[in-house]
Amino acid sequence: MILVACGFIFVAVNSGKRTQDYAAVQKSGYSFRNKLFGVLVLALGFALIYTLRTLPYGATHSDAVGPVSQVVDVKGYQWRWELSSNHIVVNQPVEFRVTSADVNHGFAIYDTGMHIIAQTQAMPGYINKLRYTFSKKGTYKVMCLEYCGIAHHNMVTEFNVVER
Repeated sequence: MILVACGFIFVAVNSGKRTQDYAAVQKSGYSFRNKLFGVLVLALGFALIYTLRTLPYGATHSDAVGPVSQVVDVKGYQWRWELSSNHIVVNQPVEFRVTSADVNHGFAIYDTGMHIIAQTQAMPGYINKLRYTFSKKGTYKVMCLEYCGIAHHNMVTEFNVVER
């Protein structure tokens, strides 16, 4: 066993750094690595800009929807939603003013096919404004996206989008 240990020590001591042997290869490798890093940064930057431009934040959190003709105050509680109005006019911009009375909730609006169309956070002491224009009549659901306790799965309410 001592002979094997001595063999490992001998190999370790004799295989020390050989800076002179690798200097040319190292310089070439580092140059290639720097160029590759620059190309990756540019590619990822373009990919980031391309994918983020389609996010709905500008359209739902700004004046991009147009002047608001309806305002719905929304308050989240454990474990229910309270809306100031359950009727919204189709093709008219609406602003949801969303807050919470107790804990954080995820305010999400689902269309008639149960596809999420808009969402924001409901936080105690803060009002988030969510703007949206509904283009189809029907019954829409509001569901909580953030786990808020034992009855989180029951935190569902509905509102109707109707003609004026």
